[in-house]
This record gives sequence, structure tokens and C-alpha cells, in this order.
Amino acid sequence: MAWWKRSQSTSPEAVRADLPLIRLEHVTKIFRTGDPAEPETRALDDVTVDIGHGEYVAVSGPSGCGKSTFLSLLGLLDSPSSGHYWLSGRRVDALTASERARVRSVEIGLVFQSFNLIGDMTVYENVEYPLTLKNVAGDARKARVEQALTRVGLAARAKQRPGQLSGGHQQLVAIARAMAGRPPIVLADEPTGNLDSRSGEIVMEMLAELHRDGATICLASHDPRYVSQARRHVYLLDGRVVTEPSNS
Repeated sequence: MAWWKRSQSTSPEAVRADLPLIRLEHVTKIFRTGDPAEPETRALDDVTVDIGHGEYVAVSGPSGCGKSTFLSLLGLLDSPSSGHYWLSGRRVDALTASERARVRSVEIGLVFQSFNLIGDMTVYENVEYPLTLKNVAGDARKARVEQALTRVGLAARAKQRPGQLSGGHQQLVAIARAMAGRPPIVLADEPTGNLDSRSGEIVMEMLAELHRDGATICLASHDPRYVSQARRHVYLLDGRVVTEPSNS
């Protein structure tokens, strides 16, 4: 049974029509090494955040504040230690790994520094793969993939595999994949960190284009030039949401 049908049938709170597109409720994420002598790391601490349909949100804060963990939870790459995550009005924090992967492949585009590319697929196949999961017809898939790869200047590298590319080019493949898939949500974690200035501008232009087309964008960045492009800011400090950055 599909995850959304199972959720509806097993929990009266599985669907909440009154919720925004994304809602984290009192979410905490704790990392433990397994060594009782080592202290736990509280990467997120009682975070409650709403993100509405079509918003462009920048997540910022100092290194180690929890930005990457925040986006990993939103992208269903990890689960909270406590608290709840609602996506499109449905609880998704307790899904199995396979259920999370299915939701992620259909609803979320990831542009992370780790790229999340599939190593044994070509560049073309990496960009095409989310479209096959959405049952996009063959001709339409081909047109979307070719358009996206041309847009990021990688059409000539379509037959190469990620391991043959530089980190910057792998990042461009990730943004091409998001653009071709047209997901309703795009999560970008320091998407320009491995890029030269011109490639960085291309990535930010493409995020802006996706936003204009209706996507909800959540961007984590240290670069004030890119943070300023967002319509709303979420500041993190020591794993907590704060009203504004501390100047102390």
C-alpha cells in the first residue's frame, strides 16, 4: 500500500488540511557516537518552522548552527530524534526509508554539496531518473533533460559518469536534475560552494527560475549575496531558530 494511503488509514492525524506545505513541530535532532564517554551533539533543538507554498526561504547562521541538518530533515534524508514533520499536510517523520525515498523522488529536488548523484548512471541518466519515477513520457523526458543540460553547459558531458566530473560540474548536474524534474520543493545546501563565480550565478539564476515557475525554494548559504535573494530568512544559532543573528 502506498505510504499516503497507509497513513490515512492508520492515523487520524495523518492528514491536516490546515497545515502549510512544510511544517516542523518541536523538532530535535541528536547525534550520538555510541561511546558513553562522548557527549551527544544536539544539531537541532526544538525547532518549529512553517514554509508555505511558493516561498523562497534562506536558512543562514554560523558554521555548525544546524543548517545542513535542517535541510537533510526537510529532504527526508534523515529523521528527527523527536518532534514531527508534516509535508503537504501529511506526517512524514515516521516513514520507512523506502517510503521516504519515494516521497523524495517525486516531491523534492536536492541540490546538496554531496550532490546525491548515482555513480553508475551517466549524467544524462541522473537528470532523467526523477522523470521516469514521475512517469513522464519518453519524448518529454528527452526534451527536458537536453534543455536542462544545455542550460548548465553540460550537454557535451551527457554520457560521462559523475566520477569523471569535477565537483563543480557535479553540482551543475544536480541543479539540472532539479530543473528537469520540476519538483514542487527544491532544497539547496550551499549550492555554489564548489563553483566558480559564473557557475554560481547560473545556479542562482536557475533557482530563481524554478521559484518563478512555482517551486518552493529553501536555500542554505553563507554568502550574503545569495541569502539576500530570498523573500524570507530563517536564522539558526546552536540548533535553534532565532529572531535575528546575534551581533555579540
